[in-house]
Amino acid sequence: MLTLSNVDYYYHNELFHFDVEVKQGSIVALMGPSGAGKSTLLALVAGFIEPEKGSITADDQELVGLEPYQRPFAMLFQEHNLFAHLTVRQNIGLGLHPGLKLTAEQSKSVEQAAQQVGVFEYLERLPEQLSGGQRQRVALARCFVQPHPVWLLDEPFSALDPILREEMLSLVENLAKERNITVLMVTHHISDAKAISSDFIFVANGRVEVAEEIEQLSSGHSNPTLREFVRAGE
Repeated sequence: MLTLSNVDYYYHNELFHFDVEVKQGSIVALMGPSGAGKSTLLALVAGFIEPEKGSITADDQELVGLEPYQRPFAMLFQEHNLFAHLTVRQNIGLGLHPGLKLTAEQSKSVEQAAQQVGVFEYLERLPEQLSGGQRQRVALARCFVQPHPVWLLDEPFSALDPILREEMLSLVENLAKERNITVLMVTHHISDAKAISSDFIFVANGRVEVAEEIEQLSSGHSNPTLREFVRAGE
């Protein structure tokens, strides 16, 4: 379980306050208006910024004070962040060793991950030789190959066309369920959230206002800010 307890963070004079739990094995859509604090929450969890106070734990391990690489997360962002001079095989392998000194077992894991996301035949190609969707598949494989129980996804497929985005979301759902991975995914798309998520967290006014099962995400919700958000996205 991932837990943020009484977490405070100040951006200039604006206070962000977060209290929320994410269940193990759930796929959680992190949603809210622009500037509400979604990316701030994700950055706090990832360790890119540190809170003024409060606790962030994963399976009861305190994460505050740990560097991002010391935290049990694999991360995938809107920009695929592939290294142009490295092959697909090498880009995926970076998820296992920053110096690409892989064991035979790790090399096999890279190939298995490439197979599962559909880029096995491109293992020796450079990123510039791939389409945008293929590059995101490589980034997903690098995320997937890491032995971490939680994935943090920051709008990773928002730049893709609707059909390809749906395909990639389905891939995330299937891979996460196979390994009982917990997914925390920032998205602006109501349809994306409903397509694969088990739960959602709605951030507004610098705090978590709603955290419920995905079935409760509707334009008839009792929270007025959420109602307006859903109606605008439908």
